[in-house]
Amino acid sequence: MFTLFSMPGTCSRASHITLEESGLPYKVKRVDFSKQEQLSQEFLAVNPKGRVPALVTSSGVLTETPAILSFIAQMAPAAKLAPLDDAFEFARMQSFNAYISSTVHVAHAHGRRGSRWADEASSLEDMKRKVPQVMSDCFEIIEQGFHGGPWVLGNQYSVSDPYLFVMSGWLESDGVDIASFPKVHDHYQRMLARAAVIKVLEAEKQA
Repeated sequence: MFTLFSMPGTCSRASHITLEESGLPYKVKRVDFSKQEQLSQEFLAVNPKGRVPALVTSSGVLTETPAILSFIAQMAPAAKLAPLDDAFEFARMQSFNAYISSTVHVAHAHGRRGSRWADEASSLEDMKRKVPQVMSDCFEIIEQGFHGGPWVLGNQYSVSDPYLFVMSGWLESDGVDIASFPKVHDHYQRMLARAAVIKVLEAEKQA
């Protein structure tokens, strides 16, 4: 049994969806950011970074979305959540996930957590103003990368798809119209129709 520490609406949603897709036994523990539970001693004992997701396994705790997603895919090979038998395609999947993690998510965070990088009020406001442009630039690259199929990797669904789904869902709050990216928008709508996504979004409402 895996335990996922998660917070609705955050990037941990990608890990939650992937666990649901995998068929692996798991449970979810909500970390309530409104109560600063991510900074509690109890949670910091699980993940000293004070962030979600964190996945508790029999071998230890995993953090960072790209690592958790690839781990789940490898633990549930029958679910075919990654191209496990093709080294290049697996690396291409990891490349996409790394871009989401290191560039897209960081660009989004500049609008909400600018205090990680600056203290001056003028600097924080400047970062906020820049978010729509930077996020649009990021998604233009993603849009142009869609070719050969309906999913991130083409015809094969993978753990990259729920990760992109989460980021796409943040665009409106970043001042970006997802309709400006037709392929991304189509992907987002397709994800909304998946049984695992429907179940996870409903579970988040009830959490």
